[in-house]
Amino acid sequence: MDMKIVKSEKRLCTCCMEKHEVKTVLIEENATFKNVKVNYDASYLYCDLAEELYMDEAQIQDNDIRLKNAYRKAEGLLTSSEISAIRAKYGISQSDLCILLGWGMKTITRYESHQVQDKAHDTILKKIDQDPEWFLSLLSDAKKNLPAESYHKYLDTATALYEDEQDSYLRKAIEASYAKFHENQLFHGNTDLSLDKVVDVIRYFAASTQITSLYKVKLMKLMWYADALSYKIRGFAITGLIYQALPMGAVPVGHNSIIDLKDVPCYEVDMGETNAYHFSLNEASSFPSLSDADKHILDIVIEKLGNMSKNEIISFMHKEQAYVETAPRDVIQFKYAENLQI
Repeated sequence: MDMKIVKSEKRLCTCCMEKHEVKTVLIEENATFKNVKVNYDASYLYCDLAEELYMDEAQIQDNDIRLKNAYRKAEGLLTSSEISAIRAKYGISQSDLCILLGWGMKTITRYESHQVQDKAHDTILKKIDQDPEWFLSLLSDAKKNLPAESYHKYLDTATALYEDEQDSYLRKAIEASYAKFHENQLFHGNTDLSLDKVVDVIRYFAASTQITSLYKVKLMKLMWYADALSYKIRGFAITGLIYQALPMGAVPVGHNSIIDLKDVPCYEVDMGETNAYHFSLNEASSFPSLSDADKHILDIVIEKLGNMSKNEIISFMHKEQAYVETAPRDVIQFKYAENLQI
């Protein structure tokens, strides 16, 4: 019989009723549960004097869960610990999760211990895990049945999870749109796309008191100048963004999604017939993805262009060789950075 020793401690052995070193061991066992054959590691105590295995009450309960978790895995169901992890993810109690789902008050407690959930309940729990937006919808419906303090705690947690999920989706979508340009170094300035740096560059500009009226059009030009100047000085860009020649100047591919990234301080402003996007960061901030050399380049761009109006920076950009030599809507190649005006 193969035994894996987990630990050994001196204690009263209830097998031989003597005090000595008692081993806790794992033994692979085969069993049939609901007509499904499963293998699992069962936990036992082992008495060397009697050469016998036995279980205490806690192990009996633990082995029951081990057996049922083996069955759950075989059937593609969530294990008891995975159900607990879903609750922990939202910071919600067993009873409150039951309220959200309209289940009996002890249902989750049973699923996290001795009872195997049915496939319908399992599907719902998986959806809760994968879809914070749905959790928020359920939470809204159950608001009147929850203590106010608990409701707001769950709301804050789920909102943060939803924002993280949305940001992850946006990042993947932006990165996918850049994949086709990967091989051409003159398109991305010898730099792989770093959305962390993109966000920090935007935040750095937004935090500067030397930049006036930082709206989207102006921001896009500042970002191109920062990457182009970096390429001119160091031979590589800062962000890895790829820029197209649009009517108002250089604009990065995926710009509409980029300004929606988490931590980008973008605020929609009602301008009457249209809305504008303003960027501002007032609180003290750090920019962990940017090196001192990166910040030095950004400071040069701020000094040279920060006080320009939108129309002034557009006009300035239109005189760049990079813009003049690039056909409308084509990608602006970094080879033109050598003749940058700043």
